Amino acid sequence: MQLGFDSEKYLEEQSQYILERVNSYDKLYLEFGGKLIGDFHAMRVLPGFDPDGKVKLLYRLRNQAEIIICVYAGDIEQNKVRGDLGITYDRDVLRMIDDLHHWDLKINSVLITRYTGQPAATQFKNMLERRGMTVYTHGHTEGYPMDVDTIVSDAGYGANAYIETTRPLVVVTAPGANSGKLATCLSQLYHETQRGRSAGYAKFETFPVWNLPLNHPVNIAYEAATADLEDVNMIDPYHLEKYGITTVNYNRDIEAFPLLRRILRKIYKDQEIPYYSPTDMGVNRVGFAITDDAVVQEASKQEIIRRYYHLQCDYKRGIGTLETAQRGKYIMDEMGLTPQDRPVVEKALSKAKESNSEVVAIELPNGKMITGKQSETMTAGAACLLNAIKELAGIQKDLHLLPPVILESITKLSHEVFHQQKRSLDSKEVLIALSMSAVTNPSAEAAKNQLVFLRNLQAHSTVILQKADEEIYRDLGITITSEPSFAGNSFYYSH
Repeated sequence: MQLGFDSEKYLEEQSQYILERVNSYDKLYLEFGGKLIGDFHAMRVLPGFDPDGKVKLLYRLRNQAEIIICVYAGDIEQNKVRGDLGITYDRDVLRMIDDLHHWDLKINSVLITRYTGQPAATQFKNMLERRGMTVYTHGHTEGYPMDVDTIVSDAGYGANAYIETTRPLVVVTAPGANSGKLATCLSQLYHETQRGRSAGYAKFETFPVWNLPLNHPVNIAYEAATADLEDVNMIDPYHLEKYGITTVNYNRDIEAFPLLRRILRKIYKDQEIPYYSPTDMGVNRVGFAITDDAVVQEASKQEIIRRYYHLQCDYKRGIGTLETAQRGKYIMDEMGLTPQDRPVVEKALSKAKESNSEVVAIELPNGKMITGKQSETMTAGAACLLNAIKELAGIQKDLHLLPPVILESITKLSHEVFHQQKRSLDSKEVLIALSMSAVTNPSAEAAKNQLVFLRNLQAHSTVILQKADEEIYRDLGITITSEPSFAGNSFYYSH
């Protein structure tokens, strides 16, 4: 993979600028935009970006920082799924807790926002508390959004439980957007100032990148990634007016800024407000760590196409709306891109037409395209993985790595013990069979050892992948897209 981003430089500059903000107050509430752990979107559009770079940055500041994890009660109730990991937001909170503990970072609490007693949220709260986690709940803020006098009063922010913190840097993070991070920060600012403390707010930003052009592919890829939120990149008019400098922000922050300034003025009781624009609020040094703009632009264009496919498939599954799917296509069209600009797409489609079957194609590091097709024995996804690692290991195509007796044993287990319909083996089952074969077969062992070299490769499927295949491709770090059509006529067994 060609690199276009210096992750170490980014971490150095970002931590330096955060510390400058921390040193200006008794306590700084830092809202984390994007994913705190596993920011795979940033990794894809900025080749060289460490997806766990943010948590590594916090590790450097671990003696000064503690973390509040926000999750919106409605997202728990509706089983909202984090698309890149395929897990619900409440499970992602559990994952974050475990990962933050692994990094020796202090978790202050979990905050369930806009809580009105929703049953699933209540159950989640009880489970966390019974495992020793501190949990707070905040309801709807009285007077929000326009009645600032009520919002910044004992009836508004004052009605929220005050979250006791002990360190100078309080990171407020969440599984995804619209989880209530900003409202949490502002509520805490109100309580801190009521207690006579000097407290500030800042936003850890990644996208859009303020010092890249408005229509730079990195910033357009952000629009594609937030198509469901209808985020639109804009020139920050407040920054331009104050400083005469053109910067990029997005519509929600720009639209909310006048109200935010009014709230901050009220909280600080007419003291000088440190921010004149949404850009001022952000701490974002991403743009200064780009080392090869051409590589970054190409990666971002590929991400736009990938997002187009993702949105089309979500619509087909019933997860996304038609408007969101259409917006993904509009963004791709506006950039002058087509699905054929993703090389692996054409290979998969042509092979499917030639073989009249479902096909998955993977592009190897040397540019060679490897395909696998659906058969009675295994799914197209499983066949493609097997063919790819055989190629990487230099094993002849016609050499069988999986003894029929092992495949028959797995099929028999599924059919006779679990009473599942007879079907092709998926990627997980085939890799288990490969691992068993590797114990006695050196060729199978050599092929298995190539699995680690599939990370960051591109793949495409001519049908929406079965869940097991999709999970294995995700775990292997393969970026796969799919045509928005289901395999076969089954409503259950083909998923």
